Amino acid sequence: MTHLTRRAFMERTAALAAAAAVTPVIVTRAQAQAGPGQLAMVAAQPNPEGAVERLWLLKGDPLAGPVREVLAEDGAVEPARLAPGERRVLRLMHFNDMHNHMTDLHPARGDTHRMAQMVKRVREARAQAGGSEVVLFLTAGDDHTGSVFDELMGWSEDEFVADAGYRAASAAGVDIGVLGNHEFDRGADLLKVGIDRDCAFPLLSANVHGSAHIARDADYVAAAVAEAKGLRIGFIGLTTAVDTRVGMESDPGLAVASPVEAATNIYRAVEAVSDVVVILSHCGYGRDMHRSGKAGTARRIGEGDFAIAEAVGAPGTKPVVLVGGHSHTELNTDGLDPHNVVKGVLLTQAKANGAFLGDISMSIGAGMGREQWFSNVALHPIKRRDNRVDPDDEAYTSLEHDGDYDADFEQRVMAPMIAALDAKLAEVIGEVADAPLISTERTIADRYVGEAAIANFMNDALVARSATFPGGPVDFALFNATGLASGVDAGPLTFREWFDVMPYADVIDVATLTGAQIRDMLNSNARRILRPEEVAGTDLRGFVSRGFLHFSGGIRYKIALGASAAEARAERITLAGKPVEEVLENSFTLAFNSYISLGAFGETWNGNPIGGGVPGEIPSVDVRAFDWEHTGLVYRNEVIAAIRQMGTVSAATGARLDGRLAVA
Repeated sequence: MTHLTRRAFMERTAALAAAAAVTPVIVTRAQAQAGPGQLAMVAAQPNPEGAVERLWLLKGDPLAGPVREVLAEDGAVEPARLAPGERRVLRLMHFNDMHNHMTDLHPARGDTHRMAQMVKRVREARAQAGGSEVVLFLTAGDDHTGSVFDELMGWSEDEFVADAGYRAASAAGVDIGVLGNHEFDRGADLLKVGIDRDCAFPLLSANVHGSAHIARDADYVAAAVAEAKGLRIGFIGLTTAVDTRVGMESDPGLAVASPVEAATNIYRAVEAVSDVVVILSHCGYGRDMHRSGKAGTARRIGEGDFAIAEAVGAPGTKPVVLVGGHSHTELNTDGLDPHNVVKGVLLTQAKANGAFLGDISMSIGAGMGREQWFSNVALHPIKRRDNRVDPDDEAYTSLEHDGDYDADFEQRVMAPMIAALDAKLAEVIGEVADAPLISTERTIADRYVGEAAIANFMNDALVARSATFPGGPVDFALFNATGLASGVDAGPLTFREWFDVMPYADVIDVATLTGAQIRDMLNSNARRILRPEEVAGTDLRGFVSRGFLHFSGGIRYKIALGASAAEARAERITLAGKPVEEVLENSFTLAFNSYISLGAFGETWNGNPIGGGVPGEIPSVDVRAFDWEHTGLVYRNEVIAAIRQMGTVSAATGARLDGRLAVA
């Protein structure tokens, strides 16, 4: 959020309050075309797999000022279909931040069918709904970026195979969605291809504007009205203004305005033509700096869900709920938490990556506004597959089994994309030369005991690639040894082969650290290395789960092993060519893979004692307290993009040992 002077803040607040007080006029036209201060209510085709019977898109510019008129096409606004006091139950089943985790593929545990589990629940709910219950299925954004299915998008229209997230959601019966920030990770031009080819439901955002590739009122709209069983549900979409990839050379006009201002301008107009309003907010739980969900510490949210609820809640007169996303927050797990009702607006969110299916039920009386409006919320856990667990194990019933998901959906929708993915994985991304130092045998031998050539290549490639990051280039990069699962051989390099090198779908988080903090991390890293006396008794093919890290070439140091891990330390540290003693108070940016930035769990970069067999209860550095920026970019994909650009993986392009780490 832009910081304003007190006077400017008060003037802006007063202007927004005046906008919220506007009572829009509904005007019927044979053909509606919106001008300034107007929205046109235009009929559209609902998703045929969904539950919406009639759909109208609200077209116009919500950023031009308060909407004072709704121009309704003939037949769009009719006398109330429900008798005064007649009730409908509106059930909203929702997910957010799926990040292409519709099916999680795993050769040992078996595949987890996350979307198919949701489909089974939604279809059962729709089949069991009586004549007074409406069951809608919603996505609150970030339907892209985070799993191997990303690769079906490609990096250009020529490479495009499928928009896996939108194709799956459309077939699953999703009725409506909002644009999240990660929808733009591969550029708005590819997003448009995905929308055109694979999205059967309307996408909303009232505050995204200016793109050269996707157009408001054509590819997405600010708001919509859905009708089912006589009930009209208004929807407003909002996108975070903090984390969306704007300012890219390929789309310099793409911008995201204040979600609060957009919502304030449009809310009363949507309410005027609806019985109930649903805000799909991909802006994050909280406001300003807030800690929840995927944030290990306070994270910049900007104008988040709290601010949006305060802006629309008080002037509103009809039932309203906010289905959130972006912050990966788990809300209302055990029923409605009263802290999640702000100015009469119910806030909820279903974590991320298909962990939960959210479920909101509202009993709404026609013409009664917010009087006698009843709500119930729940989160349904999505089960994880693990075929290795025996039926007599107490964990067996909590795991996914064949009857827990819609097998028809999985076979009809997901299986063809998985097959297409197999073809994508066979794609050649470059050529490997000078292979001995980056072979699987050498990688496995080196990754826990010292410098590893393949890690050097990856981290240096990422630093070079960071020139394209939305936050600008980083100084250094790191990656954990357990994330290096394989090496590569000389010859053509396929995506599948590089996927085997780094099979985990980590995203890139950037921390701003002082030289002193990096020194402390290096000292902790020195205590995590597999010591010479341990090598003979260790199966190097397995996980040495103690969080040993590899760094890019701008960080050089020596590990003095000492007599024990507790005595090990980092010496002769240089950062960007300068002795660390000269830059202890200087700030540097360091790119992490998200497994480490989240504290590394059992590999303990979270303040707990270093594990993995390291004796002595040595406390670790808690990296979660650092100052973070979450890029949303996939670490593996950015390295692959660098390989595509270089063409060759070789000693000349960085696959070498250069002495950045010496072990005494």
